[in-house]
Amino acid sequence: MEETSVKMLKLTIDGIETEAREGETILQVAERLMIDIPTLCHWKFVKPYGACRICTVEIEVHGKTRMVPSCSYKVRDGMVVKTRSEEVIKHRKMLLELMLARHSQVEVVRKLAHEYGVDTTRFEEMPSEQCINCGLCVRVCDEVVGANALTFVKRGTERYVSTPFEGEAESCIACGACAYVCPTGHITVQDIRDRKYVFSELALGPTTPIHIPFAAAIPGIPVIDSHTCIHMQTGGCGICSKVCEPDAIDYEMQDTFEEMEVGSIILATGYKTFDPKRAEQYGYGRLDNVITSLEFEHMSHASGPTGGAFVKADGSEPKSVAILHCIGSRDKNYNEYCSRVCCMYSLKIAHLIREKVPDADIYELYIDMRCPGSGYEEFYNRLLEEGVHFIRGKGVEVSQMPTLATTTPVASNSKLYVKCEDTLLGMPRELPVDMVILSVGLEPAADAEEVARVFKISSKADGFFMEKHPKLAPIDTLSDGIFIAGCAQGPKDIPDSVAQGAAAAAAAMSLIDAGEVALEPITSVVDEEVCTGCKTCLVVCPYGAISFDEEKHVSVINDALCKACGCCVAACPSGAITQRGFDDTQIEAELAALLM
Repeated sequence: MEETSVKMLKLTIDGIETEAREGETILQVAERLMIDIPTLCHWKFVKPYGACRICTVEIEVHGKTRMVPSCSYKVRDGMVVKTRSEEVIKHRKMLLELMLARHSQVEVVRKLAHEYGVDTTRFEEMPSEQCINCGLCVRVCDEVVGANALTFVKRGTERYVSTPFEGEAESCIACGACAYVCPTGHITVQDIRDRKYVFSELALGPTTPIHIPFAAAIPGIPVIDSHTCIHMQTGGCGICSKVCEPDAIDYEMQDTFEEMEVGSIILATGYKTFDPKRAEQYGYGRLDNVITSLEFEHMSHASGPTGGAFVKADGSEPKSVAILHCIGSRDKNYNEYCSRVCCMYSLKIAHLIREKVPDADIYELYIDMRCPGSGYEEFYNRLLEEGVHFIRGKGVEVSQMPTLATTTPVASNSKLYVKCEDTLLGMPRELPVDMVILSVGLEPAADAEEVARVFKISSKADGFFMEKHPKLAPIDTLSDGIFIAGCAQGPKDIPDSVAQGAAAAAAAMSLIDAGEVALEPITSVVDEEVCTGCKTCLVVCPYGAISFDEEKHVSVINDALCKACGCCVAACPSGAITQRGFDDTQIEAELAALLM
């Protein structure tokens, strides 16, 4: 079936002759020609509404001139459009004066009015309102999201946006679309986050449903999170499929699992950071301006929610910052081990803050400064020269009010007070600061225990995977062909993780190049004449090396999988299983030789 040809119309905009498809609006054509037409109520993925009328332009069709809203008025053949004529400017100034009378404190309105030379209004000013009743949030929630969680209440000058029946909207899915399109900032992500749920682990802005899993993902292909995707939740939206030119969006695609036979496996499960909410004394999640080190990294990145700016919750720059070391590490209440990386990344954080806010007071509260590695001690000395204050003593509590009698309260509700003991001075201290950064330690990956069970490898008391030997075989496990790398074995910094990853890759390649596998000389063996087929050994073998021969009704041991741990030997009730080199006759001969 042949496609219907699109009818093209000729028109002139600000003296530029152009063509447009039938059905396009004046605003769409102007945007394509890079002609700026201001608007406060338009978003290209919702039906044009024309509520603010700021986008009004002057048109001439068949010799007749009139004013129309460019966002909703469709082009006509032979139309002449003027976007900045004397009448258009006069019309916009009048509208901006009316808006200033009711929304004088709204930044976007004041800025637009200033561009047109309107700084005061001749009309009676009313108490300033942040919402300009543009209706974008209502229409997006209805037309795009399909949740219908917002609506207009009342009419005329008393009109305002609310939820149906002005109660908690059960249909709200907390997608944040209303906050995204709100031109004045009246609806914010924080509002939705406080009322519905936490948008992301970092709590520094919503994670969009379509995103690349992480910065160094290979391949760097975006994925759709079905739990937060509006289309997956309500069947609405679908904007991504409309704008994707390669037509690569497939909402029907399902997760698939593939099975592969391999000769070696490298486990690089990584880590998770300590959750500081477990340590309630630091106020994380309860006090504003208490963030984690990972959240600071997210904030300081140029593509982060603040564009790389280091700011407090109210958007202002902090003038004093406390960085607390060893949160969740070297602590008998949580993890007794040292996470190794915290001291150095805390120094890096202080250096970045010094670059972003040069006059800020920065305090590093530490137990011991551990800087092993090339250039690490030199970097520590550099921070001393930059004027960072180092206090030897762990921060023990963060509060909004001072607790020590010697501390003078600061006349600011946004101040935080960090209580610590300065062991060099031999006295307790309390630091009033604007922001606290918690240097959280490293813990095993959330599914480390399950991974260890699946691959039949051992874990240490701290939950990290156990190596075959800490010095002679640091990347091998007791299961042949399975290697560990990076923070799967324990906390490591980047150079150590890279080195161990390369070693694990080389070890895996060595098995491939060898072409054959050397078996352990000492393995368990089953005496088929004595075996009763009770299958007890199958249950106790941690390596899955024992199978059962249904025809012979006896257990069979795979020498390639057996690690001679002796569990089956000890558990066999009939004594049918022994270890090569360790039967009773051999042990008696060894004892006799020793006693001669």
